[in-house]
Amino acid sequence: MKCKKILVAVDASDNAMRAVHYTGEIVGDRPEFLIELLTIERLPARDLFPDEAAWKTACENTRAELRIFQDKAAFALQETGVPGQTITKRYITSCHSPLTGDATQCSPGTSIAQEILQEVKNGDFGTVVIGRRGVSKAEEFLFGSVSTKIIHYARGCAVWVVE
Repeated sequence: MKCKKILVAVDASDNAMRAVHYTGEIVGDRPEFLIELLTIERLPARDLFPDEAAWKTACENTRAELRIFQDKAAFALQETGVPGQTITKRYITSCHSPLTGDATQCSPGTSIAQEILQEVKNGDFGTVVIGRRGVSKAEEFLFGSVSTKIIHYARGCAVWVVE
């Protein structure tokens, strides 16, 4: 049943954890709801690092931080009463080489918002939950905002934006 599947996009931020807590408070101990914690890893730009080793270390650190956060988010849901068997975790590395599968040989593709919405569609989710980062109006104008894009482009699902 589509309306009972909830996708919570998490990125290791305080706002993402607020979205997790909010979802847990709303859903509670009702086992008819299925919650998926989605993390999309976006690798840092290589040119921000002095060498390949520093870049790879940063990528590994980011990956570890995101995976730990996913585990904490699942635990936080369970603390609010959400049954553990109704929680799944999905981790996507956003950028990888189609030829080698090597994330070191790629350029950024679609936006995080587009990837989240694609997962909503593919997974037939009835609700998507996202924490709002609170970018300034100037930043939002120049770079956009994941939550704004999701609100604008989401179709056929409810969108919960948690501040």
